[in-house]
Amino acid sequence: MVALQLVLSGTALGCIYALIALGFVLIYKATETVNFAQGELMMLGAFCALVLMKFVGLPFLLAALVAVVGMACFGALMERCVIRPILGQPQFTVVMMTIGAGYVMRGLITMIPEIGTDTHVLPAPYRGEVIRIGPAVLGAEQVVVIAVTALLCAALYLFFKHGKVGIAMQAASQNQLAAYYVGIPVQRLNALVWGLSAVVATVAGLLLAPIMFVHANMGFIGLKAFPAAVVGGFGSLPGAVVGGLIIGLAESFSGFYLPEGFKDIAAYIVVLVMLVIMPNGLFGENLRKKV
Repeated sequence: MVALQLVLSGTALGCIYALIALGFVLIYKATETVNFAQGELMMLGAFCALVLMKFVGLPFLLAALVAVVGMACFGALMERCVIRPILGQPQFTVVMMTIGAGYVMRGLITMIPEIGTDTHVLPAPYRGEVIRIGPAVLGAEQVVVIAVTALLCAALYLFFKHGKVGIAMQAASQNQLAAYYVGIPVQRLNALVWGLSAVVATVAGLLLAPIMFVHANMGFIGLKAFPAAVVGGFGSLPGAVVGGLIIGLAESFSGFYLPEGFKDIAAYIVVLVMLVIMPNGLFGENLRKKV
């Protein structure tokens, strides 16, 4: 029973990591850029839902929907105003810009009185509920996290497999110049990818908030999701999900069976071992260039 509880809690936590890692991978596949503000996008989405519920009075589902739509627009706007002007510059420039954007978002949130400096509870209707399956006791939050992650992953699979826009995004991620020459609006697709990445991050924030509260520093969980993307293979969407589950399970079991402190470094131990054994990750591709 203890092992079952650890598997369930590790899977739920791994799903959060997987969603944030999906955001990393989506942007990297489309633009070969690593967005280190992904955790802050998650934090901002959770705060949007919190403000809509606390001050506007919207119910949870409606607030979550408005937050998702609003963050999709914010992600596309961020790509247009912050990222697009510096494309073509060295990768280090783009990385530093995303890190700076993350700090700006966190700083702006902390400047809002009565909101940014406190820790808040997102009043989800299922928070605190318990589901019993035989002798196993499951938190409703964990069940919702696993179910929503599975549905979102299935939706993304269908979108990229059968959707016209999804197929165009894959073509642009393979070769942007060739995609542009055959009439694919590459710049518009890049904005859509950033918007989609912000949507995934917002869903992760909405799922995480009832478990770990809403605060300005909750975006630091993105530092755990980044190893998940590396473990799965940085260019693979299924790899991001598998990597997130591996990191979540590693944290869950190390926190219970190993001495205190191992839980905080479990993700980085896993990624170091993976880089030694499989440098490209579980689903990474071996890329070769002829010079």
